[in-house]
Amino acid sequence: MSPRCKKPRRCSCPFRGDAALVYKPAGIPLQGLDRTTLDHDEMEAMYLCDAEGLTQEEAGMRMGVSRGTVQRLLASARKKIIEAFATGRAVRIEAGAGQE
Repeated sequence: MSPRCKKPRRCSCPFRGDAALVYKPAGIPLQGLDRTTLDHDEMEAMYLCDAEGLTQEEAGMRMGVSRGTVQRLLASARKKIIEAFATGRAVRIEAGAGQE
């Protein structure tokens, strides 16, 4: 049995590019760094909750997903970012499939 299709998510944060963005520690060439990939929907959840100050329920309504999904996205994104900062990894933000 295959998993069900991923629900399309509405994303409204400023990152709208087709190409990925990469943030890295200063002074170290990107070729020499390990990378952590942050999905666009994870960034969107953080943007809505942390930058705009929405509750998880309000963010879920804006994204078209449940509050529980927003909570999982936030936990995943925050873990990836703090691990990247603590270990000196580059953070790559990618737009995923199913983005509106």
